[in-house]
Amino acid sequence: MRNLLTRTSLSVGELLLAVAILIGAVGVLVYLLPTPILVLGGAIILLSILIYSIGFLSIIRQYRFLYRLNRVPILVVFLAPVILTFIFIHVFDLSLSIANWVILIALLLSLATYWLIVPAALYEQLREQQEETAIEDWPSVCVLVPAYNEEGYVGECIESLLAIEYPTELLDIVVIDDGSTDNTYQEAANYESDGIRILQKENAGKHSALNYGMERTSSEFIVCIDADSVVDTKAVKELIRTYRTSSNPGAIAGNVEVANADSFITRIQALEYIIGINMFRRALSLLGLVKVVPGCLGMFDRKLVNEIGGYSGDTVTEDFDLTIDILKGGHRIYHSSNAVAQTEVPDTWLDLYRQRIRWFRGNVQTVLKHWQIFKNTDFGILHVVMAPYLILSMVIIPGLGFVISAYIIWMLFSGAIIQLIGLLVLFTLLQLLFCTLAILIEDDDLSLVKYAPLTVIGYKQFLDVILAKGTLDVILKDSFSWTRAQRIRQRETTEKTTNQDD
Repeated sequence: MRNLLTRTSLSVGELLLAVAILIGAVGVLVYLLPTPILVLGGAIILLSILIYSIGFLSIIRQYRFLYRLNRVPILVVFLAPVILTFIFIHVFDLSLSIANWVILIALLLSLATYWLIVPAALYEQLREQQEETAIEDWPSVCVLVPAYNEEGYVGECIESLLAIEYPTELLDIVVIDDGSTDNTYQEAANYESDGIRILQKENAGKHSALNYGMERTSSEFIVCIDADSVVDTKAVKELIRTYRTSSNPGAIAGNVEVANADSFITRIQALEYIIGINMFRRALSLLGLVKVVPGCLGMFDRKLVNEIGGYSGDTVTEDFDLTIDILKGGHRIYHSSNAVAQTEVPDTWLDLYRQRIRWFRGNVQTVLKHWQIFKNTDFGILHVVMAPYLILSMVIIPGLGFVISAYIIWMLFSGAIIQLIGLLVLFTLLQLLFCTLAILIEDDDLSLVKYAPLTVIGYKQFLDVILAKGTLDVILKDSFSWTRAQRIRQRETTEKTTNQDD
């Protein structure tokens, strides 16, 4: 396992490189795109930037005359760009073929979900680095570690918790063995002499284990950590620091990194965590709208969670479910980039499928459970920003991905090879540029950028298919079993034992 990264500020050279990459992206667009698409796309992008800027100002600066934007119906958010696009086409008498329409829509969605995220994420990174908050009265914190069949992992997790830099008298560490069938409890029990509390209960799911632990602590804050994760020594302090410097916080999401980025499939996931998870959390943190407080590192106000009713078992993604509940209550959720945890990701395609099908099923369950945020403008920016983002990321972009895949197949059979290559080159270059920026902001391994083309062709389609299946499962089935990726060390131990027996 590689060492946890030491976070440093972006240097002047890196900032200049970031600006150069953005300018390069514009150059690529100008050179490769047909003129009608370039003109129309540029106008819509400028309009989007203006709308985003007004939105950010209204929320961050609390400008009262702009704050009414929080009650804009969601249909306006979706229909306004469409109406303006058709007006622009009519006024300038632009003629677009079906192929150009496909390219335009894909490009605009790509730019809307990535290139508008980059400046926001960079701004949040610089803002967080400039904040220096001295905390003298540290609050009481209970670290909860739910564990089910985590033999070979829970010990390493506890050792990282014992190294946490936090006042000992204010830190309570509780491991909850949720009816494990292996030696998880015995492995954790070895640390009871170090002041770790080890609880044992019948298996009833992760949400039940977390609630069980919360009922047995009076600490002001709860920090939840997965038993296969390792946390940085300053993680808890950084979570508290972000909480104290934020407006109306209800929870803080930690920064998750891939611990086992040592193979083809795990390194692709390492890049995905950077560009698809952490970057979006940084950007949404500006508005206090982080979508998910991850189970491997997240902090909650214990009283607030108790008022909500604790973790719910209604979905298989209890962290996403609780996060939406907190946002619906009017509280904000932020991201702490300096609170770092490393987690193991699946190292086989089958295990990755098992993990993601659970994630996607749970996401769909949670969206359906909280469907009122899509209809009720009383939820403010949760309705205006988060609801469109969820529809965009879970429905529109994956759906468009299938359309583009079909269009690529059609181009192959119709002999439009040159156009196809140009299209793939365009989106691959844009993705390479975006990934480079994201990795610089995250201060991570720049060699991961070589996997960027797979996020355009290959890996993306793999995830889109799983999302489609997960959605159909939720719609068509009443229930389904928890799918769990096999732990790498446990599998290796089993294989080694089997080989010795043979």
